[in-house]
Amino acid sequence: MTAAPTPGPVRRVVVHPDAPTLVAATAARLLTRLLDAQLTHSPVHLALTGGTVGIATLAAVASHPARDAIDWSGVHVWWSDERFLPTGDPERNETQARDALLDALGGALPPANVHPMPAPGSAPAISTPEESAAAYADELVRFAPAGSSVPPFDVLMLGMGPDGHVASLFPGHAALTVTGVSTVGVHGSPKPPPERVSLTFDAINAAHEVWLVVSGAEKAMPVASALAGDPVDRTPAAGAQGRELTLWLLDADAAAGSTD
Repeated sequence: MTAAPTPGPVRRVVVHPDAPTLVAATAARLLTRLLDAQLTHSPVHLALTGGTVGIATLAAVASHPARDAIDWSGVHVWWSDERFLPTGDPERNETQARDALLDALGGALPPANVHPMPAPGSAPAISTPEESAAAYADELVRFAPAGSSVPPFDVLMLGMGPDGHVASLFPGHAALTVTGVSTVGVHGSPKPPPERVSLTFDAINAAHEVWLVVSGAEKAMPVASALAGDPVDRTPAAGAQGRELTLWLLDADAAAGSTD
């Protein structure tokens, strides 16, 4: 008897009528995904994103009635990218995530389970984005299975900019082509601040599921380009793909240019 073929990666596009519905539905979907994952393994690894929709989703998780059904002691929290700013700076994705969700979880989420990208001055050896990236790569590999440089992310969340960037991987920037490492320091970002730290595509595409959560009419053209397979150097979001599932979660405005 011939064995059934192993299913390949799946791409799905889900369109919600407006941004508030997108945020609420993504929060509910994330909680369900974490609950399902905890039925089969522990720990669960979740990589967060920043941005308006990403942070609003975390706030919706914080207020959701199913929030406390999660065993947060078995969840490890990571970031797909970070602004190279001091700890506690309001522009850091970490700060915004703590304000939106992580602080609300209190003791349910052990501090050791939260893995922020190192800020400048957070350790004597952290004074450049490259040093932060190297330290984060070391932290990632501590939780990685043999043969991998990153933990087995159950869900890795991404937003997308109007230029099609994801994490801090911008069109035409050298970081797009970095391979063989999990993290990269970014200089000259077209979106302030200019210095950042990001996961590379190697790390992003090692995730079981990659979710791109996108809202707004200004995103419609890059969404359509990414879904059509535009070159990554022009539309970086086209290069973000999960090993098992790539999930585009859109509002109607962001989906307006797409036929997928």
